[in-house]
Amino acid sequence: MSSYAAVLRTPHAARTFGAALLGRLSYGTVSLSLVLAVKGASGSFAVAGTTLALFGATSVVLSPVRAALVDRYGPRRALVPMAVLYAVLLAALAVVTREHTGPGTAGPADTSGALLGALAACAGACTPPLGPTMRTLWGQLMPDRRMLQRAYSLDGVAEELLLVAGPLLVGVLVAYAEPAAGVAVSAVLVLLGTVALALSPVPFPVRSAGAASARPKVRPKGRRKGWGSGRGSGRKRARRERAPRTAVRRLGQPVLAAAGVGLCLGGLDLLVIAFTEQRHQPGAVAWVLAALSAGSAVGGLANGAVSWRSAARPRLAVICAALGLALAAAGLAPNVYAFGAAAAVAGLFVSPALITAYLIADETAAPDARTQAGAWVNTAVNAGMSGGTALVGLLVGKLPLPLCFVLVALPALFCAAATLRGADRRGPVHDAAEVS
Repeated sequence: MSSYAAVLRTPHAARTFGAALLGRLSYGTVSLSLVLAVKGASGSFAVAGTTLALFGATSVVLSPVRAALVDRYGPRRALVPMAVLYAVLLAALAVVTREHTGPGTAGPADTSGALLGALAACAGACTPPLGPTMRTLWGQLMPDRRMLQRAYSLDGVAEELLLVAGPLLVGVLVAYAEPAAGVAVSAVLVLLGTVALALSPVPFPVRSAGAASARPKVRPKGRRKGWGSGRGSGRKRARRERAPRTAVRRLGQPVLAAAGVGLCLGGLDLLVIAFTEQRHQPGAVAWVLAALSAGSAVGGLANGAVSWRSAARPRLAVICAALGLALAAAGLAPNVYAFGAAAAVAGLFVSPALITAYLIADETAAPDARTQAGAWVNTAVNAGMSGGTALVGLLVGKLPLPLCFVLVALPALFCAAATLRGADRRGPVHDAAEVS
């Protein structure tokens, strides 16, 4: 705990992290609020589901683009305009849904599903990338890699807690107000948090415009094209051309691992429901998922507290393999209680896998492209969860449940093998995530 206290005692760390958490709390409240508000306004679960899907799709797919804008222009010039647009669109959704569900209105059927979907899609497209931006700022705040690992662990665990606290906050709000109030509160939270984060005094590494294109590509006088005349410069040019491709490949490893973890988590959600229903205990779903989250929180905190002597890439492979084996074993649980314990064990490896992937992405990226690198990892997790849910939905009921658990575990095991193979093929590297 003293190490985490040292993270927060770093100058400007508590203020900056608090601002980011305030804005990110909106991500925990907006989904449930939006579903409830749209369902009340349209009278249709189909419209509510489609609206939320559009919101999530544009938010996830365009995340690297928005992060690249933050890398290019900085939080004040890029993040704040995004947050303003996002908040305005959420406010518009709150107004539209409230107008058609409040007293004296025409009723739910009066609301256009197309209008709700369009507003939600536009709002998702403007979602400010607060998580990737905060991880970039952690890199500025924590030059020591051991402290950065702890900061990332603290960040990941706090984000999980926000995703749990968000729906609870919505539950309190809808007990005293309309669901549209939750959408409005989400808009206020993200606007206040983003502005406070952008005003942080921590310097942000902004990419300079046209730095590469400004170099003159003129051959020095007296050089003629011939035998041996450009051999040295040719080697240097080849190395420069290989460097971006190598960086992309190396970023592909944490992105692939994050996608594999996302596939496992997305499929596991449905398998938990199927397992508890098969045992005629559907009410156990909530506490089994809570055990998974609790295990993830404990694993994240433990990961940050340990001073690892191994490099991050082989460590990521081991964590992914352990996650896959734990998920495969969970399908063999004899009862719901053992299944909950198995879910908690599997959760121990979720946060460490994602934290390590973020660390590798941060080390791989150039200083002025860290936000975009983190956004790619974040996008991979979210896309993997959506894909995992869809795939397992096709398998449950057609295959034995233990076999479904094995299939859900395969992405993590495959990512472990691919990551370990990539690390071995490239040999020792300068891994900034390695600590001693």
